[in-house]
Amino acid sequence: MPISAERKKSFRTIGHKLNPIVTIAGNGLSEGVLLELNRALDDHELIKVKLGLADRDERKALVAEIVALPNVELIQEIGKVVILYRGNKKANPKLSNLHR
Repeated sequence: MPISAERKKSFRTIGHKLNPIVTIAGNGLSEGVLLELNRALDDHELIKVKLGLADRDERKALVAEIVALPNVELIQEIGKVVILYRGNKKANPKLSNLHR
């Protein structure tokens, strides 16, 4: 279910203060990167990801692959940085970026 515009706006505000927790470089979505991306989304719900690819089309394709993952929502994409959200009903309040 898509998130409302108001909720996306509040997520962008929270995401602006975050540091990138995952960096994806030339190897793309390798198995290790996918595991770390899923772990980070489960723990933090809202994360900032840095894309270390120079080509804009490659970055767009990579973002499309990430958004195709189960329940992942793209909140914002600016240059080489994206903010992603995946809700977790059992999120640890000490780790979640939404419950602090």
